[in-house]
Amino acid sequence: MSLTVSDLPGAYAQCRRLNAHHGKTFYLATLLLPADRRPAVHALYGFARLADEVVDNPGSSPAVELDTLEQQLKAALTGVVDHPVLAALADTVRRYGIEHRLFEEFLASMRMDLHQCEYASYAELRTYMRGSAEVIGLQMLPVLGAEDGAEPYAAALGEAFQLTNFLRDVAEDLDRGRVYLPADELAAFGVDRALLEWCRASGRRDARVRAAMAHLAARTRAVYRHAAPGIALLGPESRPCVSVAFTLYQGILDELAASDYDVFGPRAVVPTSRRLAVALPGLVRALLSR
Repeated sequence: MSLTVSDLPGAYAQCRRLNAHHGKTFYLATLLLPADRRPAVHALYGFARLADEVVDNPGSSPAVELDTLEQQLKAALTGVVDHPVLAALADTVRRYGIEHRLFEEFLASMRMDLHQCEYASYAELRTYMRGSAEVIGLQMLPVLGAEDGAEPYAAALGEAFQLTNFLRDVAEDLDRGRVYLPADELAAFGVDRALLEWCRASGRRDARVRAAMAHLAARTRAVYRHAAPGIALLGPESRPCVSVAFTLYQGILDELAASDYDVFGPRAVVPTSRRLAVALPGLVRALLSR
C-alpha cells in the first residue's frame, strides 16, 4: 500500500500526538516554532518513538522488528509507504534534504540496546549516544534553519538532553536491565550495578550513589555549556524553541539536585509553573522574530 499526499495531514497529526503524549517538555518547546516547521519536528520525534517502543517494550523478536522497521524506512524514502509515521518522516526528509545516513546511525544504536546493557566508560557510552542522541540534533538542523558550523553544537545538545534523561531515568532503565552510566566513573565513587539494584529494591538511599549522580550531573551541565553557542547559529524563528528546551531540560537537573540526587525517588519533573514561566517569554520572543 502507498499512502497518498491526501493522507499526509493525518500522518503528521499522529506524529504530533506521539510527541505530545511521550515528550511533554520537548512538545511544549515545539509550540514556539512557526506553525509550518512543527510537523517536521513531530515526524522526526514520531520515528524515534517507533524505534524506542521496539527496544523498550520488546516483543518476541525485537531484532526482527527493528530489521522490519529499517526495511520500511528504506521503502518509505523511495516512495513506498504503508505506515503513517513513516509517511510523515519521508515527506519531512524530502522537504528538508535530511541525510538518510542519520537514520541508519540511529537504528544502529537502537540495535545496541538489544544486546548491551551497560557501558564500561564514557567513551563507550558516547558511541551509543552518537546514534541515539547526537544524530537527532543533526536531523533537526535543516528544519530549524542553521548556519554553517552548527553541527557540533547540535550534536552536543542532543547528547546533553540524553544524559539528562539517563540521570532522571536511572530507576526505570534499571528495571529494564540497563545502566546508561559509565561503570568506571561509578566505580570511582564505590558504586556498581549491584548497589544500584539494592537501592532500587530496598528503597533506601546511599551517599555513594548521590555523590556519583552529582558528579555525572556536573559533567552534563558542562555539555550544555559546550552546546550553548549553537543556539545563535539557528534561524531567528527557531531560537526561542531551542532556548526553551535548553532551559527546561536543565531544569530536570535542578530538580534532581533539589532532591539530593535521589534517582530512586519520585521522578524528577519540572513543575508546570516553571515550564510556563520559561515558555511564555519564549513565545513572546518567537512572535517578535516572525
